[in-house]
Amino acid sequence: MLSRVHVFVSGRVQGVAYRYFVERRAAEIPVTGWVRNLRDGRVEIMAEGEKADLEGFLGVLRQGPRMANVDDLDILWEDYRGDYEDFRIEFTAY
Repeated sequence: MLSRVHVFVSGRVQGVAYRYFVERRAAEIPVTGWVRNLRDGRVEIMAEGEKADLEGFLGVLRQGPRMANVDDLDILWEDYRGDYEDFRIEFTAY
């Protein structure tokens, strides 16, 4: 079953290659969507794919790269929309 998940990751997740880690893992799983830093220090992720793959992806997001320290995931499940062809890093304009 196709689904979409919108995730806000808090903790030490900026300046530790978290976005690049997420991008690499998304390609392996595979899921589509994007990841970006937020001004408040969190990381935001929108991902689409098979629900089972997305649930596995959430486990990866909880881990993060070696230097990260993930405190919490705020997870919002949404209806699949098919908006993305790949997974990419979006650079937020401050």
